[in-house]
Amino acid sequence: MSQEHAPKKPEQGGAALADAESKLARALREMGQSSAVVSLLAVVIALAVGALLILAADPSVRSTMGYFFAQPGDFFLTSWTTVSEAYTALFRGAVFDWTAPELSRAVRPLTETMTNAVPLILCGLGIAIGFRSGMLNIGGQGQIILGATFAGFLGYTVSMPVGVHMLFALFGGLLGGAIWGGIAGVLKARTGANEVIVTIMLNYIALYLLAWLLQQQWFVQTGSNQPRSTGVDESARLFGLLGDGFRLHAGFLLAILATVFVWWLLERSTLGFEMRAIGENPDAARTAGISVPKATAMVLIIGGGLAGLAGAAHVLGTQYSLTGGVAGSLGFDAITVALLGRSKPLGTFLAGLLFGGLQAGGVLMQASTGTPIDIILVVQSVIVLLIAAPPLVRAIFFLPDPQRPGKKIRRAGAKRSQEVSA
Repeated sequence: MSQEHAPKKPEQGGAALADAESKLARALREMGQSSAVVSLLAVVIALAVGALLILAADPSVRSTMGYFFAQPGDFFLTSWTTVSEAYTALFRGAVFDWTAPELSRAVRPLTETMTNAVPLILCGLGIAIGFRSGMLNIGGQGQIILGATFAGFLGYTVSMPVGVHMLFALFGGLLGGAIWGGIAGVLKARTGANEVIVTIMLNYIALYLLAWLLQQQWFVQTGSNQPRSTGVDESARLFGLLGDGFRLHAGFLLAILATVFVWWLLERSTLGFEMRAIGENPDAARTAGISVPKATAMVLIIGGGLAGLAGAAHVLGTQYSLTGGVAGSLGFDAITVALLGRSKPLGTFLAGLLFGGLQAGGVLMQASTGTPIDIILVVQSVIVLLIAAPPLVRAIFFLPDPQRPGKKIRRAGAKRSQEVSA
């Protein structure tokens, strides 16, 4: 019998099995360590929590609970029907509505998701830069408001050719956000002021500043006492990408370009290296010759500029006029987007699409099934909670701790050490 076809000894088979188990354990450990997997599982848990809330809010489910022990099948069937209909409506409103009579209406939900995602992606990228640099920029809301204010005002007070006017208004929005973020950046760089407190206070200042401006006739230019500005000129509006019947505008292309820019800035540029260095260890960065105050200020200036661009895209692409609630909760939602995206450009882009889809689909879910749209806000909040606590996600799904090797790996290592020593 040839040596190749000789039966394996029991100890060889055991070693092979132990080696296979070791590889499986390593694969599970790497999967548990992956931020993308943890983020995905956080979304799954959040949807499960949302399902429980949907059941609690549905009267038919509550009625079957009254005779659960007599006919438990009614409860489970009704629960399944309720949750499946709600999440089916959510998908139809966010991605594809196969019940629509025309293809254009069937794909419209996806375009609405992309439209809603534009300001979330742009502002989320600005906040992600701060996170990667060790700074908590909580001022996205105020920076969006200033960006929208600058862009909107330039959009209806200045007369320029088509295209040029749009770029000028976009630049105004970028400048407004950069100024608002730069205030916090310079204060932190010069005086060491806490950027969290400064940016939160600037949010309130921006909100009340816009409220005051909307009471000034020279600003609103409407001749009315209503707190709303006149609409931006057609020449300043972002052009549509799919024609009539769709709201998707050029701001989505802007979001793609901004994502590529942030990736290049953080991963390929000298300034991005300095930003990441001060986020890892400011003292070591200072010792290496990096100007920490300059890098600190630039983080919030660039982040504020991107948030201001988000406000500009929002008012020039969808709102077309300034109101007191023009920013909604975009600045705070963008923090969630940056967290879910792990402060990475591509992750932030995808997280923005997810949250844009939740917003778009939540409307149809409420209209079709009567499910309160507030449940979507709870889902978003649960995602944030779980993203901030990765060990909790790993514990729920029994994923191994990436900081400690698994028991099987430790056993295999100990066995190999004994064999070597023998």
